[in-house]
Amino acid sequence: MSGCQLQNGSPALSLQASQKNEGLVTLATGTESKPKKKICCACPDTKRLRDECIVEHGEAACAKWIEAHRLCLRSEGFNV
Repeated sequence: MSGCQLQNGSPALSLQASQKNEGLVTLATGTESKPKKKICCACPDTKRLRDECIVEHGEAACAKWIEAHRLCLRSEGFNV
């Protein structure tokens, strides 16, 4: 039975497959490559500034730092 191929049209399985690919970046050539770091380890400087601001002033007052961290993560290859 190793020659059998199953087609899977289940939306739930498609969602699971897309969640596994989270963090992958599609390049202009159409190929995918993984970021070199884990998202928790990327951009420690902007992450620290963002977190400190949120703790001290609340999320609403820290949009500048939140966006700076997102831009840094995108430059590292993450899709956020």
